[in-house]
Amino acid sequence: MKVIGVYNIKGGVGKTATAVNLAYLAAADGNRTLVWDLDPQAAATFYFRVKPKIKGGGKALVRGKRTLDAAVKGTDFENLDLLPADFSFRNLDLALEDAKRPTRRLSRLIEPLSAEYDYLFLDCPPSISLVSENIFLASDAILVPMIPTTLSVRTLEQLLKFLQDHVRLEKPRVMPLFTMVDRRKRLHRELLDRLPEHPAERLDTHIPYASDVEQMGLHRQPLPAYAPAGAAARAYRALWEELERKL
Repeated sequence: MKVIGVYNIKGGVGKTATAVNLAYLAAADGNRTLVWDLDPQAAATFYFRVKPKIKGGGKALVRGKRTLDAAVKGTDFENLDLLPADFSFRNLDLALEDAKRPTRRLSRLIEPLSAEYDYLFLDCPPSISLVSENIFLASDAILVPMIPTTLSVRTLEQLLKFLQDHVRLEKPRVMPLFTMVDRRKRLHRELLDRLPEHPAERLDTHIPYASDVEQMGLHRQPLPAYAPAGAAARAYRALWEELERKL
């Protein structure tokens, strides 16, 4: 099972849309796929029309009183399951602090799922925290969606420095990509050209700014399920194919 964390320190950069759409495309290609919504805002859970609630909350999962498998919900799409968010995830750091080997707890929780799924996508909250460290150690790759703006790109530098300083072994592959790209803007064009200077495994596919993506909340579906012919949906398909090749 490949574990893919979709992460950025900054919010509002398209993390959830990236996780949901890539997971949908992976499942559509016949892969057994799971999305774990780790963000207490529960956007991915909302998109899949699932109630954001886990019996016992995040503390029950971390303490082993409830297995991940028991909390998994089906979605409307074949091969695609969801581990929903719970508002208690806002305190997940506190629950992890009380666990043995707290930075490895998510890895141990995920391990029993490896025989059931081909891909696990982690929709991550925007922060640097104990949850983040768990995600870094549990993931084979970290996708870093970024808008082509100075502050958004700066978060990639912060992430790479954190991994260098704090994650000394088993570093995940860091794969930045640009979302909400508007080539009419000069800054966007300049940053698209400049990013290769960063020591990260950049993905070449860019997701364009498109109203279709914003309508995911109205349709409560992945973008390729309701607007497969649009430019953004085609870009997500190209992104998934590029990511699959690299993994």
